[in-house]
Amino acid sequence: MNSVTTNKMTNYRWIMCALLFVATTVNYLDRQVLSLTWKDFIAPEFHWTDDDYGTITAVFSIVYAFCMLFAGKFVDFMGTKKGYLWAIGVWSAGACAHAACGWITMQIGGFESVTAMTAVKSGSAAALLIATTSVWLFVAARCVLALGEAGNFPAAIKVTAEYFPKKDRAFATSIFNAGASVGALAAPASIPLLAQSFKDAGIGGGWEMAFIIIGGLGFIWMAFWVFLYDKPEKSSHVNMAELNYIHQDDDVAAEAKVEVAEKPAKQIPFLQCFSYRQTWSFITGKFFTDGVWWFYLFWAPAYFSDQYGYKSSSTEAITLIFTLYAIVTVLSIYGGYLPKLFVEKRGDNPYKGRMRSMLIFAFFPLLALFAQPLGAYSAWWPAIIIGLAGAGHQAWSANLFSTIGDMFPKSTIATITGIGGMAGGVGSFLINKGAGALFTYSENQGEAFSFIGFDGKEAGYMIIFCICAVAYLVGWCIMKLLVPKYKPIIID
Repeated sequence: MNSVTTNKMTNYRWIMCALLFVATTVNYLDRQVLSLTWKDFIAPEFHWTDDDYGTITAVFSIVYAFCMLFAGKFVDFMGTKKGYLWAIGVWSAGACAHAACGWITMQIGGFESVTAMTAVKSGSAAALLIATTSVWLFVAARCVLALGEAGNFPAAIKVTAEYFPKKDRAFATSIFNAGASVGALAAPASIPLLAQSFKDAGIGGGWEMAFIIIGGLGFIWMAFWVFLYDKPEKSSHVNMAELNYIHQDDDVAAEAKVEVAEKPAKQIPFLQCFSYRQTWSFITGKFFTDGVWWFYLFWAPAYFSDQYGYKSSSTEAITLIFTLYAIVTVLSIYGGYLPKLFVEKRGDNPYKGRMRSMLIFAFFPLLALFAQPLGAYSAWWPAIIIGLAGAGHQAWSANLFSTIGDMFPKSTIATITGIGGMAGGVGSFLINKGAGALFTYSENQGEAFSFIGFDGKEAGYMIIFCICAVAYLVGWCIMKLLVPKYKPIIID
C-alpha cells in the first residue's frame, strides 16, 4: 500500500516517464554507433560495401522482429521491473560486444594489425575474407543487441499504461519516445568525435571505444530502475490523489485503492491475439512505417557522406545530422499532445482523437519526395526535410503505440506491443536490405540506372525516398478499414 497520504496530488508518474525517456535515449545511442562509424571508420578496415552494411542492418531488423514477437509476452510474464532489467542488460552487453569484432577478425584472418587489414587490396580474396568474417561477427553482436532492445518498447508502453490515464498516454509516450530523437541527436555530436579521439590516440580504430563507452550507459540506468520503479499501487511515492488520477478511466479503479491479495490479471492467449482486427491494425501501422524511421536512422550519415562528401566526424556532417534530429525532437513532442486537444476540446474518444492526429502526421513524410531534388542546391534541404518527415514519424509512432492501451487490457499491452514491433522489424528488414542492395547496384550501373531524372546512386536514394513518403498514408488507410471505430477488447 502506498504511504504518501497528503491531499495534494503527487506527480511520480513523470519520474517514471523520465526514466523511460532516458532508457529510450540510451537505446537509440547504442543503435546509432554503427551507423555513425561504419562508413568512415569501420568500412575501410573491413572492405565493406553498402550491401554488406545493408546485410548487417537487415539481419538486425529481422532478429529484432522475431524477438519482438516474444519480448512483450516475456515482459508480461516477468513483470515490468524484471523484464526491463533483463532487456537493457542484454542489449548493453551486445552493444559493448561490437568492440571485439575487429580483434577477432584479425585473429581469424591471421593479420598482425588493423593497418595490415586496411592495406589489403580491395576485391582480392583476402579482402573478401576480411569482409565476410567481420560482417558475420558484427551480425552476431547485432543479434544480441536486437534481443535486448526488443524489450524496450513493450516494457515502456506497459509502464505508461500503468502510470497514466488514457487521455495522457499519447503525450507521455511522445515524451519518452522523444528519447529516440534525443539519442539520435546526441549521437552525431558525440560518437564520431569519440571514435576520432581514440583513433588519434592510437587506441585501435577508435570505433571500438565508442561502442564500449556508449554501451556502458545502460548498466548505469539499471541501478536507477532497481531503486525507483514499483507499480503505482505499491509505490511509496504515489499518493491516493495521484492513484485516483491514474485510474480515472478504469472500470476496476476501486480495486486499486485498497490493499488486497490480488490474483494475477487475466491475459489474452498469445495466438488468440491474432484473431482481433485491433491487433492487425497495429501490425499494419508498424509494418508500413517503422522501416522508414530506421532507414533515416541507419542511412542518414552515409547519405551525407555519399552525396556531399561530409565525413561523419566532420563539422558539416555533425551539424547537418544534429539539426535533422533537433527538428525531430522538438516537433515530435507536440505530436502526442494533439489527440489530447481533440479529446478535451472536441469531445472525441481517445481512439478517434488519435486516428485524427495520425492522419495529419501521415502527410508530413510526403516532404521526403523533395529531399533529393532540393538536395541539388544544398545539403541543408534534405537535412531539414528528413527532420520534418522524422518528426511526423515520431508523432505518428507515439499515437500508434497508445492505440494499444485504448483497445487492449493492461495485462496484454506488452504482448501486443511486441507483436507489432515484430511487424515493424520485418518492414525494416525489407527496406534496409533493399536499400543496401539498391545503392550498391545503382552505383555500379552509373548512368545506365535512372529514375525520374536522377542517375546512379542518386536514383537509388530517390526510389527509397518515394517509398518512405507514401508509407504512412497507405498504413493509415488500412488501419481505418480494419478498425473504423473505437472498439475495446473485453476479457470475460
